[in-house]
Amino acid sequence: MAISTPFNAATAAYGNASRLINQAAKPNTDLMALANPSGSGGSFADILAKQVQGVVETGKTSDSMAIDMVNGKANVVDKVTALSETEMAIESMDTVRDRVISAYEEIMRMPI
Repeated sequence: MAISTPFNAATAAYGNASRLINQAAKPNTDLMALANPSGSGGSFADILAKQVQGVVETGKTSDSMAIDMVNGKANVVDKVTALSETEMAIESMDTVRDRVISAYEEIMRMPI
């Protein structure tokens, strides 16, 4: 039995993949500008809290997409795309956590 994917689903998948590739191609994005578009600055805790909230929202979107898929309301391609976005967000958060811990350990090794 062959599974056929509608043309619109394939087009949407291509668009989502293209958007993910474009986001991944810009790793040096200015987080200050993203977290605070007004440019007035902000504390590291505020920036971190906003980024973590973004990861949580991405996870919630993926979860709701999974429920919709079980109920037959969502497309498999959209679910896979949402899952990929969540995975990228979690991996990015892990990388930031590892670098913060590494920086803290380096500061602790500095002589006073």
